[in-house]
Amino acid sequence: MNKKLVKIVSALVILSMAILAAGCGNSGSSSASKDDTIVVGSKNYTEQVIVGNIVADLLEANTDLNVKRKLNLATSACAEAIKNGGANNGIDTYIEYTGTGLVDILNMEPTTDPDEAYKEVKKAYKDKLDIDWLKPWGFNNTFTLAVKKDFAEKNNLETISDLGKIANKLKLGCSMEFPDRPDAYPSVQKKYGFKFKNVDAMDMGVRYTAIDNNEIQVTDPFATDGLLVSHNLKILEDDKHAFPPYDGAPVVRDDVLKKHPEIAEVLNKMANTLTDEDMQKLNYKVDGQGEDAAKVAKDYLESKGLI
Repeated sequence: MNKKLVKIVSALVILSMAILAAGCGNSGSSSASKDDTIVVGSKNYTEQVIVGNIVADLLEANTDLNVKRKLNLATSACAEAIKNGGANNGIDTYIEYTGTGLVDILNMEPTTDPDEAYKEVKKAYKDKLDIDWLKPWGFNNTFTLAVKKDFAEKNNLETISDLGKIANKLKLGCSMEFPDRPDAYPSVQKKYGFKFKNVDAMDMGVRYTAIDNNEIQVTDPFATDGLLVSHNLKILEDDKHAFPPYDGAPVVRDDVLKKHPEIAEVLNKMANTLTDEDMQKLNYKVDGQGEDAAKVAKDYLESKGLI
C-alpha cells in the first residue's frame, strides 16, 4: 500500500471516530434530559389518588419529564416527603389544601377568607420550606354539615343557622377529628352558638349508614365527598363562615420548579376548572361505582381535551 493511500485511509478512520464520538456525546446529553425525573405524590384517600394521577398524566402528556408516581401516602408523610425531594426517596409535587397547609403543616391560625388563606400559605411555604404553591384548581374540600335531603325539606333547612334552631334535638355523627379540631366543631359552636344533643365520632362508612338509618341526623362530609351523591345528602350553607377554605392546589419543590418551569405552565392549565361538584362526581365513580382511580383521572382529562 503506497503512502498516499495510507494517509487517506488514516484520515477516514480518524473522521469516522470523530463522528462516532460526536454521536455518542449527543446521545448522552439527549438521554440525560430524558432522565430528568419528577416524583408525583398523593395522600391515601380517593380524591387524592385521583388528583395525583391527574398531575402525573398532565406532566407525562405535556413535558419531556420522566414521571414517577408515589401515591397513597399518609398526610404527614406527604408533607415530609416533599421536603426530602424525589431524588432522596421523597416526592417533588402533590396536591395540598390551603387549610391543611396553614393549620396542620405550618401551625398557623386558620382564616375563613379563601384569597387570604392562599396568600398566607403561599408566602409561608416559600419562605420557610422552599416550596411553591401553584394556582388552585377550583375545588374546596372543606368541612361541611349535611343532612338528608328529605329531612332538610321537612325542616326548612338551607343554612347552618337554620340547623341551629333544632340542633339540641339532633345527633351528629362525625369524623374522629371533627369534635376537637379548632376549625371544625369548636368553630361551629363559636360562630353559631349551638350544641347538638349528641356528638359521636365514627368512621366515614359508618356515618353514611347511620344517617340512612336515622341513627344520626347530621354528619360532616367534606364538600367534595363522592358519597354525597348516592346518599342524597344536602350540604347546608355555612352562612357564618365557621369552616376555613381547603382549596386544592399543586405544591412543587422550588428547586424543581426553577429547573423545570414548564411544570407550572402545565399544571396551571387546571386553575379554577375543577368544581366541588366535578370532584364529587369523580370521587363517586371510585367510591360509589368501583372504578379505578387512575382510569377516572385519565378519562376526565381526555373528556376535557387536556391529554
